[in-house]
Amino acid sequence: MPQNDPQDFLSVNPVFSRPGEATAVSKTQIPQGEMAPETAYQIVHDETMLDGNARLNLATFVSTWMDSHADRLYAETYDKNMIDKDEYPQTAAIEQYCWKMLAGLWNSPDPTGTIGTSTIGSSEACMLGGLAFKRLWQHRRRSEGKSTEKPNLVMSSAVQVCWEKFCNYFDIEPRLVPISEEHKCLDGFELENYVDENTIGVVAIMGVTYTGMYEPVKAVAAKLDEIQASTGLDIPIHVDAASGGMIAPFIQPELEWDFKLERVHSISTSGHKYGLVYPGLGWVVWRERQWLPEDLIFYVSYLGGDMPTFALNFSRPGAQVVLQFYLFLRLGFDGYKKVQQASQDVALFLSRGISEIGPFELWNDGSDIPVFAWRLKEGHTDRWTLYNLADRLRTKGWLVPAYPLPANLQDLTVERIVVRNGLSMDLAGRLLDDIREETSYLNNLSAPMPAERKHPGFHH
Repeated sequence: MPQNDPQDFLSVNPVFSRPGEATAVSKTQIPQGEMAPETAYQIVHDETMLDGNARLNLATFVSTWMDSHADRLYAETYDKNMIDKDEYPQTAAIEQYCWKMLAGLWNSPDPTGTIGTSTIGSSEACMLGGLAFKRLWQHRRRSEGKSTEKPNLVMSSAVQVCWEKFCNYFDIEPRLVPISEEHKCLDGFELENYVDENTIGVVAIMGVTYTGMYEPVKAVAAKLDEIQASTGLDIPIHVDAASGGMIAPFIQPELEWDFKLERVHSISTSGHKYGLVYPGLGWVVWRERQWLPEDLIFYVSYLGGDMPTFALNFSRPGAQVVLQFYLFLRLGFDGYKKVQQASQDVALFLSRGISEIGPFELWNDGSDIPVFAWRLKEGHTDRWTLYNLADRLRTKGWLVPAYPLPANLQDLTVERIVVRNGLSMDLAGRLLDDIREETSYLNNLSAPMPAERKHPGFHH
């Protein structure tokens, strides 16, 4: 082995290596010689074995399981390039089938006459919705002979980081409405203090990443109606429904949040979250064709064809789009309703059980999307924190994150569980037993836990 730090190399188990092959390979340099595929496979396989068990990862919203038929379709379509609509016209047609289904699900006035697209994930979908807002605002301002400088976007301080990226990358001022104990999400309170003639739009979240709560889109729209009546400002809404867009239509059909509200111009969701597809897939749909400016659409000549594209990415996988169509056919409305209701049932079971454990107080209970958070009761203990509980649960394989809430409540730490398809009631019972056991262990400490390492901000 070269005289370098051993940590820079991967060792090859003698059982798997072939005669003449190296016994160690660099992690950071392409090796000079070849290696048998069986050996390379085993090295990479063993490396990924160090990852956690995806079924026990209660931090992520992303799908970690699909059935065997989906796996077969994935293997059959992994080579399809979504952008190459000339070479793969049927995959392009399937993409249209899917967003038109979503337009109908979200009550577009004309599902077949509007427009939408697939994306790599809901972050890209959000950015496309935001770009449409900015471009329409610019067009209107120019037509009125007004400045197009200093556009702003209004949203909750609890938005997912993709919105902060959008504002940073596209030179937009983010106006973050802080959450509080009284207003746990963006609900229209004091919204008039954040909007002005430079506001390109307001973002409402159906399933806040931090806690899983729905922001009341109807109340936000009503507040914007009041603002328009008093100021003349006509401000649209983009609904970031990364999670709730594939939950609310099925198990909360009475909730008004989608294109039934005229002020909602666009909606985005994650196919790879509660759309139940492997990562990465997102969708964005506009209420009507007029809300996507034509000058954001490119018509490109690619491999002999001429095709429209309005994605931020160019070449990207088409397999996940095929998988989404498979699930729409496989499950239908009734199937999605059963799957999402089962997840919510597990979330309510867990939140109820955790609320009955003495030290904890629920922030929300999982009755919106099947996600909930809790905190330590004030004054319960100075010997341990939710970070200690998260560490104890990790020793049993569970990944249950603890983190501070965003600005204005950054001194408040919560712990959160995301219930996804695959977390059965039986597994949930085991998790609840482990939480009780580890909480009892922490409560019985005779002295404070050692000083914690510095915990970073929210990442999930």
